[in-house]
Amino acid sequence: MNDLDLTFPRQYARTQRLTLGEPRTVTVSPDGMRVVFCRSEAGDDPVNCLWVLDLATGRERMVADPRQLLAAHNPAHTTGDLPVEELARRERARESAGGVVAYATDAAVTVAAFSLNGRLFGAGLISGGARELTVQGPVFDPRPDPTAQRVAYVSGTTLRIGELDNSSWELAAEANDHDHIVTWGSAEFVAAEEMGRHRGFWWSPDGSRIAAARVDTSPVATWYIADPAHPDALPAEHRYPSAGTDNAVVSLHIFTVANASFVDRSPITVQWDSDSYPYLASVIWAATERLLLTVQSRDQTELLVLEADPGTGETTVLFHDTNDQWVELVSGTPALMADGRLVMAGDRAGAMRLLIGGEEQSPPNVQVRSISGVTADAVTFVANPIDDPTVHHVWRWTPDVGCECLTSEPGVHQATVGGTTTAIRSATLDTHGAALRVGGLTIGSNAHTALVEPNVTIYRVGDDDLAVAVVLPHGPITGPLPVLLDPYGGPHAQRVLSAKSAYLSSQWFADQGFAVIVIDGRGTPGRGTEWERAVHHDLAGPVLDDQVRALEAVTEALAAEGIQLDRERVGIRGWSFGGYLAALAVLQRPDIFHAAVAGAPVTEWRLYDTHYTERYLGDPFSDPAPYDRSSLIGLAGQLTRPLLLIHGLADDNVVAAHTLQLSSALLAAGRPHEVLPLSGVTHMTPQEVVAENLLLHQLEFFRRSLQIDP
Repeated sequence: MNDLDLTFPRQYARTQRLTLGEPRTVTVSPDGMRVVFCRSEAGDDPVNCLWVLDLATGRERMVADPRQLLAAHNPAHTTGDLPVEELARRERARESAGGVVAYATDAAVTVAAFSLNGRLFGAGLISGGARELTVQGPVFDPRPDPTAQRVAYVSGTTLRIGELDNSSWELAAEANDHDHIVTWGSAEFVAAEEMGRHRGFWWSPDGSRIAAARVDTSPVATWYIADPAHPDALPAEHRYPSAGTDNAVVSLHIFTVANASFVDRSPITVQWDSDSYPYLASVIWAATERLLLTVQSRDQTELLVLEADPGTGETTVLFHDTNDQWVELVSGTPALMADGRLVMAGDRAGAMRLLIGGEEQSPPNVQVRSISGVTADAVTFVANPIDDPTVHHVWRWTPDVGCECLTSEPGVHQATVGGTTTAIRSATLDTHGAALRVGGLTIGSNAHTALVEPNVTIYRVGDDDLAVAVVLPHGPITGPLPVLLDPYGGPHAQRVLSAKSAYLSSQWFADQGFAVIVIDGRGTPGRGTEWERAVHHDLAGPVLDDQVRALEAVTEALAAEGIQLDRERVGIRGWSFGGYLAALAVLQRPDIFHAAVAGAPVTEWRLYDTHYTERYLGDPFSDPAPYDRSSLIGLAGQLTRPLLLIHGLADDNVVAAHTLQLSSALLAAGRPHEVLPLSGVTHMTPQEVVAENLLLHQLEFFRRSLQIDP
């Protein structure tokens, strides 16, 4: 296709939502001299290279080009299958790019390790050279020890050590069969999908020990993900802990590492009450003799930070938090200040507050979102004003000054810290894409500029100031506009943000003649404790009510500006929780919503995973009422509006059974609907042709269902 003929749907798909070419996966060296990052060479190039920015000279250097490395070291194998562990990690992280998408460095950030097609590579971040270490593979999640003497990595179910002379040896392994599956050094499904823990082993600061997770998935039910388009292929087995069922059994062990001829084959077992606190949420080495771990109760109403003695495995409690509904996990915690004070975040008096040594340090009207970095005498964190969740700012706390905000422009800002140097990524409503700045330097971006220009206004409506983004067509508006709601609407995700990149696909729909409305209601993050916990034991009622209330309020606000909405032609589309919300809308409120596209929807919460679902709805066996209240299956007989269900048949997160069970219930109730199955597609839709035509298909569906003349 000629670039002159490029349409936004094709561009959006080809550029992976305009993210290719942006600098990403940033590390700042503790001496503040280097910034390491990944970036592809063009906005439609999916292969990321590894780069280093020298802050003294301002010069960028490519230190690893995956295409050249693979061709140079094995010309016959420049492409290849990724290990299943890497495929799973990318799915959990929603990673659809290629090349160097993850790497790890030593403590001084002088070397990096990464895998390509299951092979191990190392790069010198000062010298600029990269080479393959021909160790036994396939290689997954390689991490150099902090002193840059060797590399630990996962290969299948085993944890191995790779030496610089290309030899490798087994550190932890266990005999497995079909009924006994134990992995060493990897994160289990719910840790990676829901807790933000994507790794399963951790080097001590001096490189003498490794803390490794042992994961026994034997108790977890086996689900089978088949590909109906290839009936000759065996279904993939997937251990999936659905709500109320058994989780994997996770334990933590400490190995002493010297070399292949001297390894402690009887590791120290870290001891805690794993029956009461089965979830291992995070592990960090705060110092060579200080190992910290965060554990949660099954119902997530209790959280402990424990300090383990690496020599004995005994633990003591450093921090204990409780909540009648749930205790939120906050990225970047726990951490320690140089003086030994524990850095945490916790709900206190209606807001998530920065806690240092148990004392509240952040302002009471600020909601802490994550901890970006902890140095000897400073804590950098991301937070938003509770009265404005659409902006995320970078803050810093120091003992002398207290809390100060480092960013001022309205937008979505994130930070990466190394020593006294902070890299800040900023996305705003005024510019396309995002800018990554370090001091006075801006790291170049190769991302394409979108073929749409978001025409977005953010409103605050209703008695509780619901955040609503209205995206309108360009040019004069001559009559009532049909409406398309475009929400996510659920916990842990926002759609209404002060960033232009949040509204690209919404603008494309607006340019087809819609008023696109995006609403963040109760349950979405950023508005404080009461707001987020309004969905406890009910993921349907408050969420849908707020979509209706906000739609009515913004209709009045726009009418006052002379813009009329056609409330007889209202569609709603969404993916994942947004897909659940879209289907819920036409099932329960056909008086408001006239057509829906539900992509990868959770239709029956008993089929979703333990850690997420039980946090909000509890145990389905001891109290089924919240599950019944939030399920779509029992509402099937109420459908009177057009509904299009879309689902990837390879989805191992929201499995296709969700859509198929709802479709079956709709058919049994005699309710016409449409189903679009996507063969070979997971919960993501990275394939260019699939992603492009999904937008076009949805547009056609809404035009047909709402009787809109194109």
